[in-house]
Amino acid sequence: MAHSSESGTESKAAQTEKERQPPVAEVIRTAMEQLALLLNQPAEAVSSCGRGEDGDWHLTVEVLELQRVPDTMSLLASYEVEADHSGHLIGYRRTRRYERGRADRR
Repeated sequence: MAHSSESGTESKAAQTEKERQPPVAEVIRTAMEQLALLLNQPAEAVSSCGRGEDGDWHLTVEVLELQRVPDTMSLLASYEVEADHSGHLIGYRRTRRYERGRADRR
C-alpha cells in the first residue's frame, strides 16, 4: 500500500496552522481589551466562549456600564462578541443589561 506524499503534506500543513493558533486565553484577552476600548467601559469577564466551524470565536463578555454605590447596584451588560481566529473583533452587540446584585430567574 503506497502512501501519497500529497496527503502527508496536507496533514503537516494543517498541523502547522493549528500550532500557529493563539491560546484561548490570549484570544479572550485580546477580544476583551478591544471591546473595552470601543465601549470606553471595563470588560469584567467572559461568561461563554466557543469556536464556530468557520474558525471565528463567539464570546459573551460582561461589561461594567455604570458603577454605583453599593457595588451590588452597579449596571452590567452582556455583549455577544464575534472575533477572528486571533481574537480581533469582527462585531459585537449588547444582549442584556442588569444590576450586579440580581440573579437571573431561570
